[in-house]
Parts: sequence; C-alpha cells; structure tokens
Amino acid sequence: MDNDVSAGSSTTIVGRLALGITLLAFGLGNTDLLDGVTAADAVTIAHYIGGVALFVAGLLALRDRDTAGGTAFTALGAFWFTWAVSAGSQASDNAAGLFLLLFALVVLSLAAAGGDQLTRGTYGLFLVALVLMAVAAFAGNDSLTKVGGWFAVAAGAVAWYAATAAMAHWPTALPRRAAGRGVTAAG
Repeated sequence: MDNDVSAGSSTTIVGRLALGITLLAFGLGNTDLLDGVTAADAVTIAHYIGGVALFVAGLLALRDRDTAGGTAFTALGAFWFTWAVSAGSQASDNAAGLFLLLFALVVLSLAAAGGDQLTRGTYGLFLVALVLMAVAAFAGNDSLTKVGGWFAVAAGAVAWYAATAAMAHWPTALPRRAAGRGVTAAG
C-alpha cells in the first residue's frame, strides 16, 4: 500500500464503523464459527448500530452535502433496521430471499457509484454476501448461507479498516504501477 491517506469526514468514519461492526456481527452469526452464536444474535446490533446509528450518520452526511455517503448510509440503515425488526417473523424462505435480493440491488447501485477502493471493496463483498444468502434462502441451502456469512465478515473487516485507517492515518489505497513500467521478458 502507498501512503495515500484520506482523513474522511466524521460522518463517513462513524458510518463505516457502524456498517463494519454490523456486518461483522451479522456475518459471524451466519458462519457458525462461534459455538451458539447465530444470525439472530446480531439483531440488537443490526437494530441500533446498523439501523439507527447508520441511518442518523446518513442524515448528517446528507446535511453536510455528502450525497454519496448520505445515500449509502441511510439506505443501509433502513436495510439493517428492517432486517432487525422482521427477524424471527414467520416470513417464507422465498420472502426472505426476495428481501435480500432486492437489497442486493441497492448495494449494487452503491458499488457502481464508485468511491475509494475500500468503499468499493466493502460494497462489492457485501453484494456477494447478499446474493449468496438470497440464493441460499430460495434453495434452502445452509452451506451457501455460511459462505455468504464469510463474505459479510470480509465486507465488515474492510469497512472497519476504512474507518480505522481514516482516524489513524493508515494507508487507504493500493499502489498503482506507472503506465509502461511492466515486467519485460529477458531476451
């Protein structure tokens, strides 16, 4: 990594931390890595940190005229809040899969909108997690849900790193090679 360090706004840092912690809890709950910890155990974190705190961070970002961050955080806050309040309801597997698939479309829009490498990485990994979990819900496949959980963990780790890097002034960009400076074959 190079030394390209972006301080980021305080709302972006809070939003990334809230998203990172929520994704880590949600993902770990779906992996069955920790004995007795399930996705249902992430409901409180998803409700208050992922839902309320992320939504408020989005509103503050919108107030600061950060359209990309504000849109992302309010939309994701709404997702986590809805997921948390509906967890444990008697929805069918197809309804759960549809919910995840529809929100995957929102995350696809966020990923396509661009941003720095860490933001695109977070949304890209989260997109894969949502699609895998949607397919798993439609198919009733617990193994695919676990794989999706690992992608959510990875997305959470990237979001957490992005927030921490902004505060600690750690590198936030991968180095780029100069054009025309590739490896040449020995002749």
